[in-house]
Amino acid sequence: MAPSLSRSLGASSVAALRPCAGRGRGAAARCGRGVRWEAGSGSRGRLVRVRCDAAVAEKAEETAEEEKFEYQAEVSRLMDLIVHSLYSHKEVFLRELVSNASDALDKLRFLGVTDSSLLADGGELEIRIKPDPDAGTITITDTGIGMTKDELKDCLGTIAQSGTSKFLKALKENKDLGADNGLIGQFGVGFYSAFLVAEKVVVSTKSPKSDKQYVWEGVADSSSYVIKEETDPEKMLTRGTQITLVLRPDDKFEFADPGRIQGLVKNYSQFVSFPIYTWQEKSRTVEVEEDEEAKEGEEAKEGEQKKKKTITEKYWDWELANETKPIWMRSPKEIEKTEYNEFYKKAFNEFLDPLAYTHFTTEGEVEFRSVLYIPGMAPLSNEEIMNPKTKNIRLYVKRVFISDDFDGELFPRYLSFVKGVVDSNDLPLNVSREILQESRIVRIMRKRLVRKTFDMIEEISEKDDKEDYKKFWESFGKFIKLGCIEDTGNHKRLAPLLRFHTSKNEGDLISLDQYVENMPENQKAIYYIATDSLQSAKTAPFLEKLVQKDIEVLYLIEPIDEVAIQNLQTYKEKKFVDISKEDLELGDEDEDNKESKQEYTLLCDWVKQQLGDKVAKVQISKRLSSSPCVLVSGKFGWSANMERLMKAQTLGDTSSLEFMRGRRIFEINPDHPIVKDLNAACKNEPESTEAKRAVELLYETALISSGYTPDSPAELGGKIYEMMTIALGGRWGRSDTETEAATTGDASTETGSSEATVTEVIEPSEVRPESDPWRD
Repeated sequence: MAPSLSRSLGASSVAALRPCAGRGRGAAARCGRGVRWEAGSGSRGRLVRVRCDAAVAEKAEETAEEEKFEYQAEVSRLMDLIVHSLYSHKEVFLRELVSNASDALDKLRFLGVTDSSLLADGGELEIRIKPDPDAGTITITDTGIGMTKDELKDCLGTIAQSGTSKFLKALKENKDLGADNGLIGQFGVGFYSAFLVAEKVVVSTKSPKSDKQYVWEGVADSSSYVIKEETDPEKMLTRGTQITLVLRPDDKFEFADPGRIQGLVKNYSQFVSFPIYTWQEKSRTVEVEEDEEAKEGEEAKEGEQKKKKTITEKYWDWELANETKPIWMRSPKEIEKTEYNEFYKKAFNEFLDPLAYTHFTTEGEVEFRSVLYIPGMAPLSNEEIMNPKTKNIRLYVKRVFISDDFDGELFPRYLSFVKGVVDSNDLPLNVSREILQESRIVRIMRKRLVRKTFDMIEEISEKDDKEDYKKFWESFGKFIKLGCIEDTGNHKRLAPLLRFHTSKNEGDLISLDQYVENMPENQKAIYYIATDSLQSAKTAPFLEKLVQKDIEVLYLIEPIDEVAIQNLQTYKEKKFVDISKEDLELGDEDEDNKESKQEYTLLCDWVKQQLGDKVAKVQISKRLSSSPCVLVSGKFGWSANMERLMKAQTLGDTSSLEFMRGRRIFEINPDHPIVKDLNAACKNEPESTEAKRAVELLYETALISSGYTPDSPAELGGKIYEMMTIALGGRWGRSDTETEAATTGDASTETGSSEATVTEVIEPSEVRPESDPWRD
């Protein structure tokens, strides 16, 4: 606006513009939204008046009309959501209340450093839990900081108001005192989890800051609570808080059971830094005197010692529930190997020592402590194998158990056998503390846990004592192979851990590093063969030429092996090559092979003509030395071993078998007598029925020796029997009559002769042994 205005009025006129003055408020009111300007008299003595609407004035008026409102909440509905929709399991109420008690004790211990009077006359810092099955109540007592009346209203009367969070905030503001990271609470709703199992909650609390003790009472499904002063002398506390839960009828029998409470404490709060005592029924053996009734007419002798008997007496007493200490909170330098092993056995109910362990602390973006173990043996249950939800990793936040139900968030599936604990002070938890939210922090934690696990496994493999890694491989080798399939990003760390039998080491397992070290300089690939057993791998015809050339071959004898190797593709710039597939290059192509190919070209064409679509082509083999032939699979199709595995799949897709099976190549050995005879038959008598039958039998035999399954095993068996009959006929002096009879019998069976068969009746022998009971 300013440029156009200056052009119309001139610079001097614009400079002289000023608001109209001296006309009173009425004039200003009459201007309305506009702003009235007046130009002073210029050289020409004329007045210019400008009226403009200001957008700023409009905005100011709109702002004046805005009103600010506070969010409102229906308290009963909010409480219902917290109690019934926030937590997945009712049992977590005890975890939350014990965590609150631990925080109260932590606060008292912290404040007691500067004010020792707070700790006076309050006893030890501890938590006691007393279930009462008869009354249907649970009483949780701590000797912590307690609460005043105002704190009761502030902490328990305000939903989502965390006293611990306010305490930490005050500590951070006072930099001289620092902050206590051992405090657990952060959301301010844990207390209300008591209503998961209780229909009424009574909180009696005494703060060392106050001379009075107050009682807070709340009822489930109510929007109000009651606070009153405690007047009963028997219920007075020296210091701390006592929470009494009046259990619902449905939960009374489960959670009023002392054994159940003991189990929950051990599960969720085992590593709380303060002692937790539970009221338990115990038994002891005592000696008592036997009651003897004096017999009539007899008097007991004076000084006679009375007889005693041993009985079992039951009584109630406090029992420490969290005697196992959090070993990960200590420095690794202070802990002996036996302590790690004992902690492992107690925490995971194991009876064998672990194969290895690692204890570390991570700082930086993510701060957490962890102790990881490799078990001494594989899981006994098949359900736990390859199961990401094995409950082997226990997550703690400030020593309070959160969850062990993870679906690959902290560890990948192939490392699900690793057991251990992870403890962090600030993890991205949901309010219920049951769900670990997916975040960048979790991904960083996962990466570091996996890296430490690999370091631990590598330490076992590098030990001088190879028995430990042999045990590890027998138990968890399949898991490492699964990692080669699922985790391409860690191939460089997984591949050196693999172990295989080879053609030069049938008894011992060797690593890929050892294989590469043993390779000749001119060998450019790592050769392998996949079969169903070690014996079939050793006798496979594909090996003949490679063994003759002293080339080592890996034996893949487990179903997962072939898929794992195919996912690796290379190792130290050496490609993996399947010797059962076409285009096997051994680097020995010479003039003799070229001449053989030319000489047997006609035979290859003739055999292909006989076999038809059963094979893609027939060619001279570079891998055979003693076998007459072999059937190899196409370069991009399934191998014989993979085809066998896919057929065995319960939910396999049979329609893809023909597509993925790929083509089959029939390779023949030109140095074998059978092939030489067939070559002669091809040249001299190509229409010979016997030669054609020999080709068929040769192909079906190659199917079996190459690892394939024949389409009709019975038909193949018939052909073999026929060949045996021809080969064995009369060899051991069978008479011509018997031969003719057998031939005639076969002919009559084939033509379906209708002649009646005369049944020969054989009379029983008249000669009876001496022991015959029917003898006269």
